[in-house]
Amino acid sequence: MKEKYIRHLDEDERSILLDGGTEALFTGKYNDFYLSGVYVCKSCDSPLFYSKSKFKSGCGWPSFDDVIDGAIIKKRDLSFGRIRTEVICGTCEGHLGHVFEGENYTEKNTRYCVNSLSLKFISKEK
Repeated sequence: MKEKYIRHLDEDERSILLDGGTEALFTGKYNDFYLSGVYVCKSCDSPLFYSKSKFKSGCGWPSFDDVIDGAIIKKRDLSFGRIRTEVICGTCEGHLGHVFEGENYTEKNTRYCVNSLSLKFISKEK
């Protein structure tokens, strides 16, 4: 990740976006947050998720069932002895979280499980 994307991040944000870390469950500021707007990458400000795609999954992290077209890249993640799909920002390649399918939370049957510390919310309210 280029220096211009990380110089403003604090230590915890760097741990997630650069090193693929995870914030503790139920601690993120966007876990139970449902205002109207858009979620952007904390590192590069690229739009990632519209608030209309956010839903309450009870998993402890913000959950979305859709992503803005072209906003993320999916990568195979074999860490922790499991096969998962990591999601990273399509612009700066910062780690956001993981995507899971087949859980039946929503009609789209997809859950983007994202770290609050990798996001910034921009409200539609003025």
